[in-house]
Amino acid sequence: MASSAKSSRDKGFEAFSAGKARQCLGLALTSLVLVLGSCTSVPTAPRDPGTADFPGVDMPPPAPREFRAAWVATVANIDWPSKRATTTEAQKAEAIQIIETARALGLNALIFQVRPAADALYASAIEPWSEYLTGEQGKLPDPYYDPLQFWIEESHKRGLELHAWFNPYRARHTSAKSRNAPNHIANTHPGVVKNYGTFQWMDPGEPFAAQRTLEVILDVVRRYDIDGAHIDDYFYPYPVNVPGSMPPVEVDFPDERPWTEFVSLGGVPDRAAWRRNNVNRLVEAIYAGIKKEKPWVRFGVSPFGLGKPERRPPDIRGFSQYDKLYADVELWLQKGWMDYLAPQLYWPIAQKEQAYEVLLDYWHRENTAGRHVFPGLFTSRITNPADAAERTWMPQEISDQIALTRLRKVPQGHIHFSAIALKENRRGINEVLKAERYNSDVVPPAAPWLSTVRPVVPTVSFNAAGGRESVRMDVTAPLPARLGLWLKQDDAWTFFAFPVEAGDGKPHAYSHEVVPPPGPKGGRLQAAVASAFDRYGTESLRVPVEIPRTGGSR
Repeated sequence: MASSAKSSRDKGFEAFSAGKARQCLGLALTSLVLVLGSCTSVPTAPRDPGTADFPGVDMPPPAPREFRAAWVATVANIDWPSKRATTTEAQKAEAIQIIETARALGLNALIFQVRPAADALYASAIEPWSEYLTGEQGKLPDPYYDPLQFWIEESHKRGLELHAWFNPYRARHTSAKSRNAPNHIANTHPGVVKNYGTFQWMDPGEPFAAQRTLEVILDVVRRYDIDGAHIDDYFYPYPVNVPGSMPPVEVDFPDERPWTEFVSLGGVPDRAAWRRNNVNRLVEAIYAGIKKEKPWVRFGVSPFGLGKPERRPPDIRGFSQYDKLYADVELWLQKGWMDYLAPQLYWPIAQKEQAYEVLLDYWHRENTAGRHVFPGLFTSRITNPADAAERTWMPQEISDQIALTRLRKVPQGHIHFSAIALKENRRGINEVLKAERYNSDVVPPAAPWLSTVRPVVPTVSFNAAGGRESVRMDVTAPLPARLGLWLKQDDAWTFFAFPVEAGDGKPHAYSHEVVPPPGPKGGRLQAAVASAFDRYGTESLRVPVEIPRTGGSR
């Protein structure tokens, strides 16, 4: 995501100091029977006063809420596919491995990069196929398949949200090897694409460049069943220096033509303010466009983690995206032009000048519109032991950052950069997270500014035929996104979440049956409560399950 003249987040590493950033780019009706493993709880939200209460009926605490996600970077083949021009079968197998790892770990969302550089990892009539998929820009997968559609279907059937990640302005990455395809914007509209450093960039000051980005994002929103649309930190590009200049001298971004035109038409001659306004208008338009098409699709922005210099807490130092990338993130957050902010907080807890906890609190203070703040964690800073990196992190750093994030009394969540660290289970990070942080099912936080209409309440029944106890949940259209079930055994409640697999047939009903596992102490089922959650994260009224009392040890 973020970059400097010497390296890119997309290559996997970054380190920041006070004065300079060095950042690494980066069912038809179905009846299922699941035997569940035991889980323990994570911090929950305050009690929902609208949840149904039944006098004299034992009710559980609120559903545990947390957005647990990972970025899946396709640029430079960071996460997927591992190589260009691998077979369709190999690409699908690698995708399944990442998705299955995410599910087993306890994540509930993946953020999949579909537009690395004005290209597409999906069937697009606007932009060419990405070379990171096939090895040649513009070349279709063979045998043909649609990667985005595949990721959506495989993620949804495993209970994971799939957010589509777009780079808004990058036109060509330094890792590119093939020529730009004939229908690439650098060939069809060369005047809006500028060479800067070793990259090509769509000029944010060119109206067509902004319109193209908006058109691409809304095209995906319309045609694909995504849960979110997501942009990263590349607005105006990270500065590059004049080669060999000492002291370093920055090369100004070559946007003279649109700037001169703006001034000639009577615009205020403040180039920095003009650049920021170019980006502001695009961010606002993306949010409004998404909500017009599909209001449940959440819009997320993942900017560089340091705010405006004049607003920063004491002792915080470093790169200014406001002055260099022309990204007024605080304004976007306060205007509510996003559903979640994912600031890239890629520094350790103990690093005073970019302290994780201090920066997290800063962005919460700026969040006056009450959107979600899900910090980005630099999980890929954990390297494999064989890599022998000098500045590698240990898994405990990430675990501790999650613990600090959960101390804030706000909707919780975080995003790992990137999936490769979890796929490779670097230094046992997965076992640490599973044991310390991901030991319970959770559902994503609700977005009440989008909708508070409750989904349909499930019908719940208990069955003990043949000596086997089970709980069945039935819902009818409009189908929710997932079902929640609380089971009480040995006087303790455990929460489980299940995806509602609508499938291509768009059924009008769905059924799910659960066989309770033995309780923590071997006890039988004492009580059960069910509810449904829609795509806004809104919960239905909760309904208890009637369990016959037979004189046993309930």
